[in-house]
Amino acid sequence: MKKTFKLIDLDCANCAAKMEDAIRRIDGVTAVTVSFMTQKLTLEAEDSRFDAILKEAVRVCKKIEPDCQIVLK
Repeated sequence: MKKTFKLIDLDCANCAAKMEDAIRRIDGVTAVTVSFMTQKLTLEAEDSRFDAILKEAVRVCKKIEPDCQIVLK
């Protein structure tokens, strides 16, 4: 499954790169892109575990960039 989420208050490209790298290490993630320019997160992961993987991705992002919010719809 592949989904794109809007990011709010992502402050720098370096943080985006750190978030992307951390999410990529989560078990079950097949592809991830965090774009500072478009303020978007694109996540591709196993369908059966997508919600759990997304929850872990949000936790990892908060650790790197506490002010950044991922808009989950």
